[in-house]
Amino acid sequence: MVAPLRDGERFMSLTMAEAYTPSAPRGGTDDYRCFVIDPGLSEQAFLTGAQFLPQNVEIVHHAIFFRLDPERAAEASRRDESTPGQGWTCFGDAGIEEAAWVAHWAPGTKEILLDPAYGYAMPPGSKLVMQVHYNTLNVEGEPGSDRSGIRLRVTGRKVKELDTVLFPAPVELPCTKEESGPLCDREAAVKDVGRRFGQGSEAQVGVLAQECGTPKPGPTQHCDFPIEGPAKVHALAGHMHLLGRAIKVELNPGTDRARTLLDVPTYNFDDQALRPLPEPVTVDRGDVVRVTCTHDAKLRSMLPELSKLEPRYVVWGEGTSDEMCLGIVIVSAT
Repeated sequence: MVAPLRDGERFMSLTMAEAYTPSAPRGGTDDYRCFVIDPGLSEQAFLTGAQFLPQNVEIVHHAIFFRLDPERAAEASRRDESTPGQGWTCFGDAGIEEAAWVAHWAPGTKEILLDPAYGYAMPPGSKLVMQVHYNTLNVEGEPGSDRSGIRLRVTGRKVKELDTVLFPAPVELPCTKEESGPLCDREAAVKDVGRRFGQGSEAQVGVLAQECGTPKPGPTQHCDFPIEGPAKVHALAGHMHLLGRAIKVELNPGTDRARTLLDVPTYNFDDQALRPLPEPVTVDRGDVVRVTCTHDAKLRSMLPELSKLEPRYVVWGEGTSDEMCLGIVIVSAT
């Protein structure tokens, strides 16, 4: 059921220009594709809600929407026109600099409405890049096409601006004692991530390990992030893949100011909904945000999607058979 419009809001429904049939590069099962979506804004607007509408749920793993200011929108259009087929390959991000995350969808996500006094700025002439992660791991034969869309909730009222901040933590999950194979070697597994998704994805594994204190191999990892300035936290979501067991986001852990912002003790890949806080929480310079994830390599043998795959030492990677540990935090200025 669609929530009714609030004062000053209107709906805007957009879709891909044409259907797209995924084709995972480098012999993999994951295709990240970016598409330009034009809301046709001639005046300043603010995005106060969004609901992604996946057309082919059998192959759509997640979607992220990035706002592009007019000068970057022109760059995206040129890239689209110069790339064969619809859109372009975009592992990791939109592939365009200064693209701002303004909406996302993962299984279980519905439109979550925050206080209507807040929204994402959409300047006149701005466009959206829709990044869709297609996964064909469970598909027998041809994957079929997809023509997904999004329903935007926009207003012309001046509201306080929202921003999306990402807090990633490394994944260092060895094979179980019962498993063996060449990809159970960490170095080989990292190289395989690079082969499938490019050198940027391979480098990301090392960056996370360095920034988060060279984590020891094991099921649970975390990373601490010092806060650089004041902000209000409005809502959070956690993102992992199929081996995820639990995810938590904490503020100032281990101190007398500690509090939990997000706690998902039993992670369900099919329920990754954004969770609004009862009241916004103010964070300030000197505070620390910690994201902690627990993964379970034993799930690999229990899940039909993964049980036929070669065992591997699991690190951060874009594929559904790889893993992530990501805290997604919606904030505003104080």
